[in-house]
Amino acid sequence: MKILAAMSGGVDSSVAAALLVRAGHDVSGVYMKNWINEENIIGHCPWEEDIVDAEAVAKQLGIPFRVVNLMTEYREKVVKYLLDGYQAGITPNPDVMCNREMKFGVLWDWAHENGFEAIATGHYARKEGDYILRGADPNKDQTYFLAMMRPEQVRIAEFPIGHLLKPELRELAREFGLKTAEKKDSQGICFIGQVKMEDFLRTFVPDKPGPIVNLEGKVLGEHRGLHLYTLGQRKGHGVASPLHKQAYVVVAKRPQTNELVVAIESADTPLLWARKAVLHSISSTGEPLNVERLLQAQPRYRCPAGDAVFRPLGDGRAELEYREPQRALTPGQICALYDGERLLGGAVFECIHHE
Repeated sequence: MKILAAMSGGVDSSVAAALLVRAGHDVSGVYMKNWINEENIIGHCPWEEDIVDAEAVAKQLGIPFRVVNLMTEYREKVVKYLLDGYQAGITPNPDVMCNREMKFGVLWDWAHENGFEAIATGHYARKEGDYILRGADPNKDQTYFLAMMRPEQVRIAEFPIGHLLKPELRELAREFGLKTAEKKDSQGICFIGQVKMEDFLRTFVPDKPGPIVNLEGKVLGEHRGLHLYTLGQRKGHGVASPLHKQAYVVVAKRPQTNELVVAIESADTPLLWARKAVLHSISSTGEPLNVERLLQAQPRYRCPAGDAVFRPLGDGRAELEYREPQRALTPGQICALYDGERLLGGAVFECIHHE
């Protein structure tokens, strides 16, 4: 196959490209230039270093390499989504939208026009036919970030490293002699680099201070803007707890009054736990999600998927009822839907029903 390998300059995508070459495919490498630090945002955005590393690996593998400038499309499809979401008081996920709108959207359009048959990435995910399965390494599984992909995108996607554990991948990188073999994994957001989300938001969204209150309405402090906090947040809100080893946690944001609500965290903290939610923007990776069924729903990355009943409501919406209460379900966040190991699709939390 003629495959375009998306190369970020990291070890995962480097090994993905190397495995495709070893398998005999006609491979070209590409770096998506989505963002540069022209606004002098606080933090390190190492795109220049990443391009050098990605190009060096491509040269080692003997494959063509190019940089594709997608900055304009990124601002329209991902950055705008991110900023609009936070300003509306919800918690968006730019990494998920990056995969659907950019890697397997805009970049695939470019690849298809240039004669490529598939796009490969360094995601820890497996593919079986036209199904996406969880990555073999439970600590690295990244199928959550693929939850909003469409069926036609799944068909042209390749995930060459999904069968590997991270230590095995590092060893392969050494065997291939790749420049990135010992390079540390990046922890940044898809287009920002090593920049904290808070610093990014404060660059583009003005602070709007307001009161921090408890469940009874008593003022405990002042926040800098509701968009800088998310439900379930234990640290960084600035309210010290009077109780030993029991922290205040964010349980609600009230845009109408600009109040941030906190409560002492416990197993029955009001507004923190919920079993029911309504989803919107349902997206399927395969067959439509249009019948009531039991599935596993993962409300955020690094969170176990819980058994839940999925009840379609029509118009791309559904009710989700978990068997067990879930902590800090949050409007705007992506909910990935599974049948065991298989990724069924995803949706966006619209509202949460607290008992």
